[in-house]
Amino acid sequence: MSLRHYLRRPPAISATEAVRLVAQGAVIVDVRREFEWNRVHIPGAVHMPLEMLLARCMELPEDRLLITFCTGGLRSAGAANLLVENGFEAVNMSRGLIDWRAAGGPLTP
Repeated sequence: MSLRHYLRRPPAISATEAVRLVAQGAVIVDVRREFEWNRVHIPGAVHMPLEMLLARCMELPEDRLLITFCTGGLRSAGAANLLVENGFEAVNMSRGLIDWRAAGGPLTP
C-alpha cells in the first residue's frame, strides 16, 4: 500500500456511530494482523489484513458501507482511503478497538 493512503484523512466515524451503523447493516473490515485477530475481534467482522486488502478488496460487498478497523485507527485510515479509491463507500473508525470497547461494542475472544 502506498504512503499516499496515510497522508490524507479519510472519512471517519466514532466507535459509538460504528456500533449503530453495524446494527443497520454496515460491515466492519478488520485490517489487523492474524495474531491480533486471534486475540480478540468484533463478531461478524471481515478479517482482511492490511497487506492483503488491495488484492482481496473485490471480495467485499459493494452495496454496504464498509467501516475499516484496527487497534488504534492508523492502519485502518489508510485502508479506508484505499477502499474509497477503489470505488467502495468506506469510513475509518477512529481509535479502533480502544473506542469500540469503550462504546460497548461486542467482542469475541
